[in-house]
Amino acid sequence: MKHYSDLNESEKEQLLKLPAYMSLLTSTAEKGIDKEEKNTAVKITHVKAYSSDPILINFFKEAESIFEKTITDLDTALPHNREDRKLAVQKELNKLERLLSKLDPEFVSALRRSIRSYDYYISKAHQNVMEYFIFPMP
Repeated sequence: MKHYSDLNESEKEQLLKLPAYMSLLTSTAEKGIDKEEKNTAVKITHVKAYSSDPILINFFKEAESIFEKTITDLDTALPHNREDRKLAVQKELNKLERLLSKLDPEFVSALRRSIRSYDYYISKAHQNVMEYFIFPMP
């Protein structure tokens, strides 16, 4: 099985868009990703470049180096209607799924676990710690 570093340039370029696609998919903004969600996504990608599973470090370092441009370009290029955007991103993720099937299962498993955190953190981008003092959890 191929490792990430064994992919050709075109395949690498596509795979490096995965964090941006996940960020855009989980965005709660009505017409694209908003500033807070984008900033959260940038921070998550930066942290993952240094603290993810060792098999993913090089992937996230490369993804981080192009992340801001990638997410901005994709956000501009994708439809701005929420449902159309979701369908377009899911279509791209399906293409990436075929690419992932060529890779080492250990790498793919670690990547899937890591990518799931984008959903969690971006959905919380608009929350403030003060909310928990004003509206305490039961």
